[in-house]
Amino acid sequence: MKRIWAPADIEPRELAPGVTARIASGEKLMFSLVTLEPNAVVPEHAHPHEQMGMMVGGAMELTVAGETRLLSGNALYLIPGGVPHKAAAGPEGAVALDAFSPPREEYL
Repeated sequence: MKRIWAPADIEPRELAPGVTARIASGEKLMFSLVTLEPNAVVPEHAHPHEQMGMMVGGAMELTVAGETRLLSGNALYLIPGGVPHKAAAGPEGAVALDAFSPPREEYL
């Protein structure tokens, strides 16, 4: 099992138009470094995995269960499994580091 990654060496995966993720996974935890181009949108979706994230750069509006917040700086967020959520990047774009537990099977 791989134990050390350089994000630049991970092939980006397109999640939505203007949204890419570089994914690293262990047995019980997955990291996803997500880059959103300016004004890009991650459509509303839900998955059974618990998701926690931290803003790395830029700003985005995150809507979880119908509640929208503007996130920037090093804001942290938690999305329980099964809860609908979506994101929209600001005019400068955004970068966030997401953690999933367990890892999302469709990304492996």
